[in-house]
Amino acid sequence: MAELNLALGAMRFGSETDERTSFEILDRFVDAGGTLIDTANCYAFWTNPEREGGHSERVIGAWLARRPGVRDRVLISTKLGSQPVGDGEWPGNREGLSAPAVKSAVEGSLRRLGIDHVDLLWTHMDDRSVPLDETVQALAELAESTTVGRLGASNLALWRVERSRRIAEANGWTGYTALQLRHSYLRPRPGAPVPDHNHRLGWVTDETLDYVGAERDLAVWAYTPLLSGAYTRDDRPLSEAYDHPGTTRRLAALAKAADDLGVTRNEVVLAWLTGGAPPVTPIVGVSSVAQLDEAMTGAALVLPPELRAELDAAV
Repeated sequence: MAELNLALGAMRFGSETDERTSFEILDRFVDAGGTLIDTANCYAFWTNPEREGGHSERVIGAWLARRPGVRDRVLISTKLGSQPVGDGEWPGNREGLSAPAVKSAVEGSLRRLGIDHVDLLWTHMDDRSVPLDETVQALAELAESTTVGRLGASNLALWRVERSRRIAEANGWTGYTALQLRHSYLRPRPGAPVPDHNHRLGWVTDETLDYVGAERDLAVWAYTPLLSGAYTRDDRPLSEAYDHPGTTRRLAALAKAADDLGVTRNEVVLAWLTGGAPPVTPIVGVSSVAQLDEAMTGAALVLPPELRAELDAAV
């Protein structure tokens, strides 16, 4: 069986999604062949008065502890740098990406997850108060100690990614080999604000895909690929940022593809992402097993070339 190109987003585990439901989703994901689980040390600090994260990592850690042998079947992906520390307002009070902060954050994640290494560690957002060399070296030391497998950058400007990779290359260090950004079939107007999206540079663009396609060791992961339910739910309308002619044309192409294949629009979107050039790994957060099943069906779906061409042509 081919490996499923889908990451299970665990942002709400332990906060908006209770432990029992989280375990059911995790069990179903692994039993159906899923291997990638994505979280962050700051999830979900905004859901509690203490403004402290770690809920998601603790739930995943409890699940791993109660499922002997499952650790060998999954790849754990987590992020650091955005957890609030001390007083003040976020994001000004986030832990950042200094060498001590990176070391402390990873130690905390390993403790909550109950594991001895993270398969993919992401810097969650940029920290320009710290020299880039310092962050790159701190991450490389973790990789070289086998505390971390791969390294990824989330919500980082492309030029900062490239500069980080060149610093690592020049020093013989392990560098970034993955990007995590927001991406979906529909795109907002350039520069238009999108509600609930705080990362101004955290978007996949044509330049991103061109860069990833040219750099053979780079992969791209996409968060919010289903636009929080907007493709299929009337109670989740698209924001004003998506109000432009390209959206109308793409929604028509999407509806046609879904009708032709007898699948949902969500499934077409995921198939479009996973089967693209370069392929994209969608990160899908779900609150039920039924939602997970739909996502996994979509990620495994192969679009006929003529339907993919129609979807690509609708701009």
